Amino acid sequence: MIEIKLPDGSKMNFESGVNGLDVAKKISEGLAKNAVAVRIDETITDLMTPITTNASVSIITTRDPEALSILRHTAAHILAHAVTRLYPKAQVTIGPAIENGFYYDFYGIIVKESDLPTIEAEMTKIVEADYPIVKKVVSRTEAERIFKERNEKYKLEILSDLPEEIQEVSLYVQDDYVELCRGPHLGSTGKLGKAFKLTKVAAAYWRGDSQRESLQRIYGTAFFNEKDLKRYFELIAEAEKRDHRKLGKEMDLFHFEEYAPGDVFWHPRGWTLFQTLIDYMRKRQKAVGYVEVNTPQIMDRKLWETSGHWNWYKENMFTTTIEEKEYAIKPMNCPGGVLIFKQGITSYRDLPQYIGEFGRVHRYEASGAIHGLLRVRAFTQDDAHIFCTPEQLKVELQKVVRLMVSIYKDFGLTDMTIKLSTRPAERIGSDEIWDLLENSLADALTDMGYEYSLNPGDGAFYGPKLDFKFRDALGREWQLGTLQADLNLPERFDVSYIGEDGEKHRPIMLHRALFGSLERFTGVLLEITAGHLPFWIAPVQVMVAPITSDQNEYAQKIAHRLNVAGVRTELDLRNEKISYKVREHSLKKIPVILVVGKKEAEEETVTIRRLGSDKQEVLSFKEALKLFKKEARYPGIEYEEE
Repeated sequence: MIEIKLPDGSKMNFESGVNGLDVAKKISEGLAKNAVAVRIDETITDLMTPITTNASVSIITTRDPEALSILRHTAAHILAHAVTRLYPKAQVTIGPAIENGFYYDFYGIIVKESDLPTIEAEMTKIVEADYPIVKKVVSRTEAERIFKERNEKYKLEILSDLPEEIQEVSLYVQDDYVELCRGPHLGSTGKLGKAFKLTKVAAAYWRGDSQRESLQRIYGTAFFNEKDLKRYFELIAEAEKRDHRKLGKEMDLFHFEEYAPGDVFWHPRGWTLFQTLIDYMRKRQKAVGYVEVNTPQIMDRKLWETSGHWNWYKENMFTTTIEEKEYAIKPMNCPGGVLIFKQGITSYRDLPQYIGEFGRVHRYEASGAIHGLLRVRAFTQDDAHIFCTPEQLKVELQKVVRLMVSIYKDFGLTDMTIKLSTRPAERIGSDEIWDLLENSLADALTDMGYEYSLNPGDGAFYGPKLDFKFRDALGREWQLGTLQADLNLPERFDVSYIGEDGEKHRPIMLHRALFGSLERFTGVLLEITAGHLPFWIAPVQVMVAPITSDQNEYAQKIAHRLNVAGVRTELDLRNEKISYKVREHSLKKIPVILVVGKKEAEEETVTIRRLGSDKQEVLSFKEALKLFKKEARYPGIEYEEE
């Protein structure tokens, strides 16, 4: 007999060899019906895996977060099974579950979007056949024999690349389809159900290497019920409406050209939005003691060798040779900030120092990775570098976090998660320094009451970092600001301050970008708001639209007064119907349209139409001016009352 400990602390006795499904049935038929997999101690595995020793056991059901990945991984196998039936010459490679679904890569076939319904129909046949999905553990030699017989060269390559000490592997078999896989999987193909759909095709390379074979990738998604599947595609449709590239065109904000891949052509309204974001951030930073600097775009290779970028980041840098000397366009603002801090002698009494820079940087991104404003090759960071003593570190970290949270709230961003990215395998600096910095970041958050999750190995090569992420109304997660702690660059640049003891000491350097990049933040803001930007940040806040040309003079007068008062206002004097003007400016997401007709001109009033509302409000222009001046104020900034 063996003892099974359940999540509630209770214990049950079973014969050795019992499996997860048996345990679930013993607890309740309902649990067994919803069971997907089993966790034995810390390992998630198939329901039918024998349990031969005392263990802690929990049943993974359709409600558990791990379950969806198992369902989708099974769907990927069923996709591969269907494709090999329809295209006997297809070579299967790999097919994982991913965040929103699954994919499988194939060699030797060409599949078009129009072919997906046929493949789905074949998948449905496999599901309806309800083949058992059986795990078999075999020797490595036996697996090689099986895949040689099946002429599956990619599975053989995967096997050949396994470490020599691995002499057993697991295969999953459903009918005549055999897959090399660690699992876990559903118990049979019928468990997949009907809530799956293939979504698109794309090109890929074997193992992501552009020097290797080109593959055909087929994407799909799957859920445990059709209601969730339907909801997913509703969210996809809504996300397409919110695509910042589409909104950028509709709102006349920016565009892209093949002449400058990964760089932005800002239109007047887009540039106004961009500069308003900078102006807001500048005011928020100045209020808490930041000074602003600017550093060169192109600097000598020697600087980047000192910083470590030349050795650790060169493949992402744009370089040039001038008069037989190598230079790089800066990928980061940090070294410039260090050199400014290094001028003169700094006392401990001068610390902390807050040095901000709206610095434009360039980083090489593969053309296939470029995506609108969200992933570009040239962007502007709201960078700042804080130099402090070790004793000040915790307080300064917490000051940055408070400022970040306050700024995000101004934009309505409140659903926040924080990840602590720790030391990567390739890095500079000693383990002692990394221990100090990682622990300091963690302790600062814990003392403030913030929870965080670890992102092991994803820190910068010179220091650990905090990543601040947000979910929008569609459940999508966006990466925004970062906060990094660094003792390595001060060491490499030999930066010091004079301590209370009269001796030189090494300052700690904090790197922080609250927006992250202005370009990316703009794209995220457009998608989160669907283009309905808050009045205070909108590039055009008010559009004045006279009904007939008789009101043009009055319209010009009030537009001028609004602009003088700092309310960004435009004027539409075109000889068009007012309904046409209202519709067009609403599509461009202008928050307020002031309609002025004969009555408004005579009484010096305005009719206010707000974006997204059918209601109209009539106010005297004097009242409207006072209202809009107040609405145009930046949140988080103290203003003197007029």
